[in-house]
Amino acid sequence: MLTTRVGLQMPSRMAYDEWERAGRQLADVLDSSSWWLGDWLVYGKDHYTDRYQRGIRAAGLSYQTLRNYAWVSRRFDLTRRRSALSFQHHAELASMPVEEQDVWLDRAEQRQWTTKQLRGALRAARQSEQQPLAPAEPSRRLEVPGSRLQWWHRAAEQQGVDFGQWVTATLDSAAASALAELGDISEAEGLKAPAAAGEDTRPGELAGRTRPVAVGA
Repeated sequence: MLTTRVGLQMPSRMAYDEWERAGRQLADVLDSSSWWLGDWLVYGKDHYTDRYQRGIRAAGLSYQTLRNYAWVSRRFDLTRRRSALSFQHHAELASMPVEEQDVWLDRAEQRQWTTKQLRGALRAARQSEQQPLAPAEPSRRLEVPGSRLQWWHRAAEQQGVDFGQWVTATLDSAAASALAELGDISEAEGLKAPAAAGEDTRPGELAGRTRPVAVGA
């Protein structure tokens, strides 16, 4: 392949594996360039306070885009950047305190989350934190097939939230939808909560022994 300023010249015949490898390399260059440009602007702002904007104009780059890159670059020094994660993974966490950033970077890296999965896990965690704590109520035990329980645990893990929080948010969402359909708006509004279900929506066969799960009475 030959790269030029205005395009990529591909050979007339190329094996699929070679084409796929080229795509990964191009994606790596694109992701790395975000860090490069961010670090470049940070350096310019730190060393050429009165002239760095002139350098941006000379390079023909968008200041707004560069400013976003620079902000993320400042939030993560070189020693804390994860090569297994993209620039966008880091951008999703840039506004957090350093300790929380590291926690979520660890989760995303270990679970091999895409940017979309990381964003979903963050959203679910925020929604769980915003829900008011309800007073303790008597509980009853509900028999649940073992395979179904494992499936639920997988969904909660994919969202990066506590299993109990996931169950509560999911049941509240289902109850709110059902009550809204019946016209009980006031009750539905009290229970309304976003679903925290994971992306794996196929339960499979419900084989295996049932396990008791405590739910609110």
